[in-house]
Amino acid sequence: MGKTALAALSLILVLAIASLAPVDHAAWKDSALSQELELALRAIRMQTNVVRGQLRAGFGRAKLTPGLGAAVNDPDQGRFQSLPLAGYGARKGRPATGVHDDLWAKAVALAVNGRTGIMVSADALIVPREVTEMAIDRLKARGIQRSNLYFGATHAHSSIGGWGRGVVAEAFAGKFVPESRAWFARQLAVAAEAALDDLSPARAGAAFFTNTNHVRNRLVGDRGTVDSGFRVLKIVQEDGDHAVLGSYSAHATVLPASVMEFSGDYPGAWAAAMEKNGYALALFFAGGVGSHSPRAGAPGRDGVDRMGAELARFTEAALKQIELTNHVAFGLVALPLRLPALQVRVSDGIRLRPWLAGLLLPVEKQTIVQALRLGEATWLSTPCDFSGELAMSLAIPQERKRFTAVTSFNGDYVGYVIPNRYYHMAGYEPRTMSFFGPQMSEYMAAALEGVYQAVW
Repeated sequence: MGKTALAALSLILVLAIASLAPVDHAAWKDSALSQELELALRAIRMQTNVVRGQLRAGFGRAKLTPGLGAAVNDPDQGRFQSLPLAGYGARKGRPATGVHDDLWAKAVALAVNGRTGIMVSADALIVPREVTEMAIDRLKARGIQRSNLYFGATHAHSSIGGWGRGVVAEAFAGKFVPESRAWFARQLAVAAEAALDDLSPARAGAAFFTNTNHVRNRLVGDRGTVDSGFRVLKIVQEDGDHAVLGSYSAHATVLPASVMEFSGDYPGAWAAAMEKNGYALALFFAGGVGSHSPRAGAPGRDGVDRMGAELARFTEAALKQIELTNHVAFGLVALPLRLPALQVRVSDGIRLRPWLAGLLLPVEKQTIVQALRLGEATWLSTPCDFSGELAMSLAIPQERKRFTAVTSFNGDYVGYVIPNRYYHMAGYEPRTMSFFGPQMSEYMAAALEGVYQAVW
C-alpha cells in the first residue's frame, strides 16, 4: 500500500472514530437520568398539586389561516406573499396554492381555587419550541407562565409551514419564513388571552368511547396493538356555551402530499361538525399518534369528511352519558426533563457521536412533560410523536385508564418515541425519527407515570 493510500485510510479511520460510536444499550434504570428523574418526581410529589373547588372556564379562538398573495409578509395581520405547507417532505417546500378550510388556534382556560391552566391546540403539524417561547413572552403580561399552559396540535399535515430553521424542520415545513413563526405564536397567544377574558362559572365532565374503525397500527400491523380510545372533555359555562375537547391517536394524514391547499384534515372536519351541532368551541388534540394511521374509509377529501362526521356522531353519543359537575379536582403539573444524548443512527448498531448529531438536530438539552387533571379525567402531554402502544402500557389504574389521554406535540418536538422492542427495525419511525436511543421509551414512560401520580 502506497503512502498516499495509507494516509487516506488513516484519515478515514480518524474521522470514523471522531464521528461514529456504537449505539448505547445500557440499562436505563442504571443511568444518571433515572436517578435525576426520581429526585425530581419526589420533589413534585411533596407539593400541593391538586386543588378542589368551583370551576370557572373560558373559551377562545383565533384564526390561523394565512392570507396569501400579499405584497409583503405581515405577521400581525397574517398576510404573506406565499407560505409552504408543513407535513410531508415529498412536497419539497412548494408553496400552498390556496385554502380549502380554515385553520384555527383554540383555547380553554380553567380556573379553580386560585389556580389557572390553559389548554391550547392548533390546526398544525406540531407546536415548535420557538413558537411556544414567543407565545409565552406575550402571555407573561397576563401572569401566565409555561407551567400554566397545556399545548397540543392536531398534527394536520396540510397546515402552515415556514416556522422552522434547519435541515430537519425545513424538510417537513418548507423554507424558513420568520414572519410565519411570529404569526403562529401570535395566534396561540390571542386564543389563550380570549379564553382568559371569558372565564365564568362552569361545569365539566369526561367521556370515552372506543373506535377501531378509524385507526390502525402502521408500523407492525396486526402484530402490534392500537389505542382506539377517543377521550372527551365537556365544559358548559353558566350562560350556556358549550366546549368539547377530543383526543384520538390516528395520524391526521387522510389528505396526501399531493394536496397543496391549507386544511385541518379529519380533526378539522370533526371540530367543524361539533361546532355545527351547537358547540361554541371544539378542540382536537393529537393523541399517541406514533405508529398509528387513520382508516378514513375513502381517499382524500371524501375520507376527511366521512371520518370527521363519524367521529363527531360517536362523540355526541358519548357526551349524552356525561354527568356534569361544577365542583372539581384540578391539577396541572409541569416536569422539566433533561434529554439524553442524541443517538442518530447510520445503521442499526452505529450512531453519530452527539456533537455531530447536534449539528443536524439542534435540539435543546431539556424538554417538558405535563399532567392535567380535571375531575376524573387526566391528560398527559408529550413533546413528540408518542406511541399509542406505549400510551396503552403506562402503569395507570385500570379504572382510570380510559379517562386518561396521552397527547403529543406539547410545545416542543423531540422526534418519535415508540416501544423499545421496535428499535432494531429499519424505517422512518424506528430509525430516521427516533433521535435518542433505545432507553427513551422507558424514560418517557417513567416521567409520564410520575406526573400522573403527582395529580392523584
